[in-house]
Amino acid sequence: MLELEGAYKRYESPGEVIRAVEDVTLKVLASEFVAIFGPSGSGKTTLLLLAGGLLRADAGTVRFDGADLGALSRREMLEHRRNKVGLVFQDFRLSEGLSAEENVVVPLLMRGMDRREAARLAVGALDEVGVGNRSRHSPDRLSGGERQRVAIARALVGGPKLLLADEPTGNLDTETGESVLSLMRELPRKRGAAAILVTHDAQLTRYADRVLMMRDGRLTETGTPETTSAAR
Repeated sequence: MLELEGAYKRYESPGEVIRAVEDVTLKVLASEFVAIFGPSGSGKTTLLLLAGGLLRADAGTVRFDGADLGALSRREMLEHRRNKVGLVFQDFRLSEGLSAEENVVVPLLMRGMDRREAARLAVGALDEVGVGNRSRHSPDRLSGGERQRVAIARALVGGPKLLLADEPTGNLDTETGESVLSLMRELPRKRGAAAILVTHDAQLTRYADRVLMMRDGRLTETGTPETTSAAR
């Protein structure tokens, strides 16, 4: 599904070069849930953005479903992100002036879908994540867990092949965070999609099929959720 081979990404500022991703090689299979674990500043988010086509690698290759993302035009890359990638962030990134349903409808309308069909799919997605009864509420009337469930519905409603989550439980209490991670593990798997979680919390990696350790821009070790938690 996803393959990075010798991928590099660096940022330059006056007098400094930040080696965010250094010679990373990674394969992720369909229906696999992979956790990338490491401290803040280790390059996890940059790696996630490379995987989703939101950044281009400076060197090396990033392939998704057989396509070389580095060879795509800007328009093709935009279509790739709209149609094949779902994103979930720590801060939810919902539009406050829209209802939960409208937030989920927006990405479908951007793909040219009929509004009535988009609304039908949005309601189904909200039901699937357990907040169908809150579809008419604006984000400011939802709890943190409900907002993140709406964000997951928005990320998955278009049937992406890859779900990317950047510290998705950072603003949630433990119990709510665990329920959100359970959804993120099970829903993509039902659709045959791959999912990648990046986190600095070793406890969250137990939801993953496989754990990758990241430090200083490099993937330094591959393990299981059990070995990661034991090394915490």
